[in-house]
Amino acid sequence: MIVWVDADACPAQIKEILFRAAERVQVETVLVANHALRVPKSRFVRALQVEPGFDVADARILSGLTAGDLVVTADVPLAAQVVGAKAFALNPRGTLYTPDNVQDHLARRNFMESRRSAGELTRGPPTLNRTDIQAFANELDKFLTRK
Repeated sequence: MIVWVDADACPAQIKEILFRAAERVQVETVLVANHALRVPKSRFVRALQVEPGFDVADARILSGLTAGDLVVTADVPLAAQVVGAKAFALNPRGTLYTPDNVQDHLARRNFMESRRSAGELTRGPPTLNRTDIQAFANELDKFLTRK
């Protein structure tokens, strides 16, 4: 199993949790971004820089993905593709996307996108807080230590 990270917009606190988890459970963790990333020296963590462009990082993650891998992303359309590929997706707020819930999340995202496209001013997501970070850490630990 590989933990893939859609790293362009991944919060620093979440990356730190991922770095510690990679060492603790010795799981390969690949951060994919279209800019240079600093990662700790580790046998288990590496950064992969892709060329700039819309969804280039997403495409690279999907091309390397195998069933059972985990993708950390806030991108719901990417999460839906990941789940469709028999892998798992976890957002930085601790929501694990599954075949049972990903379509509902995608429908909500698409609805909000259509409102924004129609000119309606909508709020973005709230700022990531301690509760979100703890929820992410708990869900990641549960996922990595499942039997």
